[in-house]
Amino acid sequence: MNYVISILVGVGVGVVVSALGAGGGILSVPVLTYFLGQSPHDATSASLVIVAITALIPLRKKYQAGQVLVKEGLIFGALTTLGAILGRTLNAQLDGRQLVYLFALLLFVVALIMLRRARRMRLNEGAKSGPQTPTAGERAALSSKMLALLAVMATGTGMLTGLFGVGGGFAVVPIFMLVLKFDIRRATGTSLIVMFLASLTSIGTGLAQGTFHADWLLVALFVAGSFLGSKMGGRLSQSARPSSLTGAFSGLLFFASVYMFVRTWFGF
Repeated sequence: MNYVISILVGVGVGVVVSALGAGGGILSVPVLTYFLGQSPHDATSASLVIVAITALIPLRKKYQAGQVLVKEGLIFGALTTLGAILGRTLNAQLDGRQLVYLFALLLFVVALIMLRRARRMRLNEGAKSGPQTPTAGERAALSSKMLALLAVMATGTGMLTGLFGVGGGFAVVPIFMLVLKFDIRRATGTSLIVMFLASLTSIGTGLAQGTFHADWLLVALFVAGSFLGSKMGGRLSQSARPSSLTGAFSGLLFFASVYMFVRTWFGF
């Protein structure tokens, strides 16, 4: 029965991810825990596999469309390595309740970020001309100071991936846009390299430490469902206002955060 549910909830997650361009990993963990009965640690392990696969699938298409800057993606991805190792090591040191509380806090913070983004998008939609965005060919020079700043940010992003099993796209995309001056399409496309490398490093660390456990059939069915859902989500993203979708996603994360905290606190 869990395998049937895995396909169905995978479809739901795929719809959300495709419609919003983010949220796969951050939704996978609570879904795997509360819908599919996985322990928090096994859920984060399975989520890492899901993030790696779902990042890899669209990478070729986006590269062919000129939306992936390989050099910058590989540099930032390599810089996440230390953080991913530290995050995965810390994951093994926490008990299930501690991991859930921290993940609920992460959901709450990301929900606030998405809510602010939805408000800005709504203002831009109502204006005749939104803020200027970098042109497709514009890039920031990678000076030594820039690399140092990116190293700190990448380490933090890698820790989020290793600790919680999330892709970290909600952090990587703004970093690429604000620091490296990418446009939104190239920021999103290049972030796929980062998410894949950080997830792969976290998986390798878990396997080396003997702390990585995942139901591979369940993960495969979940990914298959997500792929089907992404087709429906693509249509939704074209018909709905981006601000409305982002606001709805923020509300979903708020609900998931409160639900995880309350259920763990009261032990039901």
